[in-house]
Amino acid sequence: MPRVKFQTLTEQMYYILLCLHRECYGMDIMDQIPAMTGGRVKVGSGTLYHLLEQFLAAGMIRQTKAEGRRRCYILTDKGRQTLEEEYRRLRAQAADFRRVFGEEDP
Repeated sequence: MPRVKFQTLTEQMYYILLCLHRECYGMDIMDQIPAMTGGRVKVGSGTLYHLLEQFLAAGMIRQTKAEGRRRCYILTDKGRQTLEEEYRRLRAQAADFRRVFGEEDP
């Protein structure tokens, strides 16, 4: 059975959407993600623009302005809901880890 698109997010998808909690340009996202993650996560331009197009088509983000080739985007309610669902999924995974290894919940 094929996986439902955007049912779970890759790290790159998650951080792109996280950056778009406020309006910004694609190139800004490429700078913000490594800064936000201490360099752990990076997104190349090809991956970024491919994912932005997919998010647009899915209604998870919307374009707010275009200046020549530069495009500005922001998260929609659907995108925020997807991001929140992924956050809950990640928290559940972390809780499972803590339970298995006997760590207390914070």
